[in-house]
Amino acid sequence: MDFLEQLRRPVAAELDNYRLLFEQTLTHEDDYLGRALDYVRSRKGKMMRPLMVLLIAKECGPIRTETLRAAVTLELLHTASLVHDDVVDESNMRRGMASANAVYGNQIAVLVGDYILSQALCQAALTNSIEGVRIVAELGATLSEGEVYQLANIRNEKADEEAYFHIIHRKTAALFAACGELAARTAGADDAMVKAAKDFGRDLGICFQIRDDIFDYFDDASIGKPTGNDMAEGKLTLPALHVLKTSNDPALHATAARIKSGEATTEDIRYMVEAAKSGGGIAYAEQKMAEYRARAEQSLTAFTNTEVRESLQAFLAYVVDRNY
Repeated sequence: MDFLEQLRRPVAAELDNYRLLFEQTLTHEDDYLGRALDYVRSRKGKMMRPLMVLLIAKECGPIRTETLRAAVTLELLHTASLVHDDVVDESNMRRGMASANAVYGNQIAVLVGDYILSQALCQAALTNSIEGVRIVAELGATLSEGEVYQLANIRNEKADEEAYFHIIHRKTAALFAACGELAARTAGADDAMVKAAKDFGRDLGICFQIRDDIFDYFDDASIGKPTGNDMAEGKLTLPALHVLKTSNDPALHATAARIKSGEATTEDIRYMVEAAKSGGGIAYAEQKMAEYRARAEQSLTAFTNTEVRESLQAFLAYVVDRNY
């Protein structure tokens, strides 16, 4: 049994119910749309967000149908955002496989993303919670804001840590925060527990994104993207930003400018990757990740179900320590 499978054990039955509902939602009788949805569904990840939702809800007692629908809602919204992001980024790969736009073209990919988004809103409505629908709607806007900010930041000559965290709060942390908040709310938690769950999700999400960005500085086919892929798209993440902040080397800053302008060569990217490693950028990013991990662990002190708390602690450790 792998580590993730161990984490799933406290909510194994509920995850089976979640899978069934998720698959039903992404099934369509139309042959072409049905095949496109099947393809998107076949590329599902490790179900980390649904797992987090169900674990947090279990803190409050038996998991309700409303919580299952909330988990489906959030994963559908995430899935739709990935389909659209691949079109925006002109990416042909997602999780080591051809992206939906690479297989079906941009037009179909955009429409499939729209269809999945509409299904997310339907599932949100079926929770019978206006507050839940509001949270999901605001999350959709926040995720879009994050993507727009990121694109705008690529064109901005200035590169700094503040802009980086501004983006990842909206692109990643907001989704995990919503997972925590909706899990607690649909489980009938009080305001203090809702806040603890939301704060835990937010800080875990920041850890998740920093770890994901660190991967970009190492060559590993299992990650699903080549080394320097972010830089090839004009993105400078935390390790490189730290080295730029602490270095007065004109050549390094000139390389960063070429990366952000989209004019970087393969050699430029290799140079920046190595500079981030040798200049302490990776160590700095891991230090920041450790700070947010400590904040997330503090939020878990509000949890009284020992099995749930230990599973969420292990979940957090997996996010921080994972190697893919």
